[in-house]
Amino acid sequence: MSNSLSGTPEALTVPEVMRALRLSRFKVYDLIRSRELASIKIGRCRRVPADALRTFIEHQLKEAA
Repeated sequence: MSNSLSGTPEALTVPEVMRALRLSRFKVYDLIRSRELASIKIGRCRRVPADALRTFIEHQLKEAA
């Protein structure tokens, strides 16, 4: 499957998601808190699976159409 996230790791850090979506840290955590963007917690680290980011973007595109 070809997409704009090719070559990215399977799990992204919050700063990586911030750069990918061009959003603030607050907004990314807000999306995670509201469960619009799926994430996992490993110890004290929060990670967003690359597939979850792709799904979020696809959902946003469908809503915008």
